[in-house]
Amino acid sequence: MSYADLYQPLWMLLAFVALGWLCARRLALDPRPIATLLVYVIAPLTFFRALVLGDPGADDLLLSAALFLLSSAIALLVARLARPFFAAEESALLAFSSGTGNTGYFGLPIAMVLLPPEGVTQYLFCLLGINLFEFTVGFYLSARGRFSVRHSLSRIARLPLIYAFLAALLVSRIDVPLPGALLDGLDYFKYCYTVLGMMIIGMTLGRVTLREFDTRFIAACVTLRYIVWPLLSVAAVALLQASVGIDATLATALLLLGVVPMASNVVVVAMELNIRPEKGAIAVLLTTLAAPLLIPPYLGALLVLVGLE
Repeated sequence: MSYADLYQPLWMLLAFVALGWLCARRLALDPRPIATLLVYVIAPLTFFRALVLGDPGADDLLLSAALFLLSSAIALLVARLARPFFAAEESALLAFSSGTGNTGYFGLPIAMVLLPPEGVTQYLFCLLGINLFEFTVGFYLSARGRFSVRHSLSRIARLPLIYAFLAALLVSRIDVPLPGALLDGLDYFKYCYTVLGMMIIGMTLGRVTLREFDTRFIAACVTLRYIVWPLLSVAAVALLQASVGIDATLATALLLLGVVPMASNVVVVAMELNIRPEKGAIAVLLTTLAAPLLIPPYLGALLVLVGLE
């Protein structure tokens, strides 16, 4: 692993955050329509194309299912533990953030630097499981911080990522050839996905004041993201090495999932549901700012722990 190669995409992603902040401050842009665009258009089309081209097999779908179940279990546990200590909306936001990380907007460019093509494909299916959590269980937990059970479920039913996932599986199973021009057109959405996903952090921060700074909430987010998740990723890799055996590429992909910063979708979903997006944005920013300093040595240390470096 070349740390010099790794730092370049890390700083580039932070530059997108700074650009979003500048746009919010100087152009008075409202990030809410962009959050809606990400949730309802850009993310579903990005993952539909990735899934169709990935031609998922049983092993790939098993990775997605495993990460979905792990993320859901963590979020449900945190939701229960956080309830006595935080207000309903903050507890819901913390539960959502605990089950995910910035594996897409932030982690995918890094995976493309660190991993060979087959490793990037494996990473994508892990990422898909986490994204399915975000827009099903995670979205439900977030919505329950403000809405009734019925309303929360109705919000989930309107999320197109679920239908994009099912449509991609159907296309792959019945082997429907998609026009090359269509796939080429959908390719542009992956760039929007990363750029807008990072810029929306900066846009939200452009509207934040110091009153939204909550030390307890930020401490809980940082602990979950940079202590709990790395430990879980190391434990998962060690368990798989001792049981079924996994190659170094998949192990690196799993460890990378554990060291990325907080998910930008914490801000996106909080904005879509109007549940304290400013607090989420501050926590996301702090973990993102720390990422260029933490990820290279942190990931290197985890690789040593599992015997891969």
